[in-house]
Amino acid sequence: MDAALLTRLQEVRRALDLAEAALADPEVITDRTRYAEAGRRYADLKPVAQAFEAYLAAEADAREARELAVVESDPGMVAELEALAHDREADAAALEQRLRLVLAPRDPNDEKDVIMEVRAAAGGDEAGIWAGDLFRMYQRYAERHHWAVEQLTSSPADSGGFKEVTFAVKGRGAYSRLKFEAGPHRVQRVPRTESQGRIHTSIATVAVLPEVEEVEVQIAEGDLQIDVFRSTGPGGQSVNTTDSAVRITHKPTGLVVTCQDEKSQLQNKVKALRVLRARLYQIEADRQHAAQASSRRSQVGTGERAEKIRTYNYRENRVTDHRIGLTIKRLPEVLEGDLDEFVDALAFDDEARRLTEGD
Repeated sequence: MDAALLTRLQEVRRALDLAEAALADPEVITDRTRYAEAGRRYADLKPVAQAFEAYLAAEADAREARELAVVESDPGMVAELEALAHDREADAAALEQRLRLVLAPRDPNDEKDVIMEVRAAAGGDEAGIWAGDLFRMYQRYAERHHWAVEQLTSSPADSGGFKEVTFAVKGRGAYSRLKFEAGPHRVQRVPRTESQGRIHTSIATVAVLPEVEEVEVQIAEGDLQIDVFRSTGPGGQSVNTTDSAVRITHKPTGLVVTCQDEKSQLQNKVKALRVLRARLYQIEADRQHAAQASSRRSQVGTGERAEKIRTYNYRENRVTDHRIGLTIKRLPEVLEGDLDEFVDALAFDDEARRLTEGD
């Protein structure tokens, strides 16, 4: 293990000791905020410190076995000691790799809740139906992880599904898992309206934004243009008889968020502001880290059929993630929210990339 990694791990051990001491401090115990923060810090650091101790023990065992093998005269015992040393060195190497991954730079948004946007793109009516299928898939995935889903805004499509739907997913680590879903999702299937049995290709785009608090993104009232109007459903039918729908325009950026799902104008305004804050936060993050105009725009692409991060082929019962070349022939299960095989593989690929970048 190199000196830089060793130094960082020793710092982790010291930080764990401080967190443990804070949890026993009467002043901290009586302060709910400080106590919760110390608890989170302890929970984050403890597994890293335990892995470091296991690494040190494996390294010590291997070194001791090598030293004993040098002075041992019995050939059989020498062979056993060398085999033990080899095994413990392998354990130490695996633990060192794990520690490097754990200490690689992390996305600061990983523990945040998520705001997701699913939009119909290329494919006409079928794209809207597909957007609805993806929304349902993410609802099922959230249920598997005991996360809460809250629909924020939607624009239903005439033939079913959605022109667009925006929803929040709340639960620890939601962003760390769902962020890999951002991009164009392509479906290849025979639409219900297709009488000739021909396969159509459609696209729906997914954007994944970390949800942020007001203190993280402050919006001046003077920067907002707020319009209210009567909510309408598919076909222009009135949903209610009051001006409860809200359209918020952020004048400096031109971003527009409309919400009409709630009967209360205030509730629609609160939801629209949540979406607006998430979009503004992402734009600023992109400006700082990648000089992009909007991560949302880079995530969803243009929505053309040739673009995709994942393909769902009904005839072949397969789902292929093109970023990592992984194909799973369990399409119905995936659409029921069984996404973890993809997410785990993408997370591992992301960790390996961050580790390489860290070097």
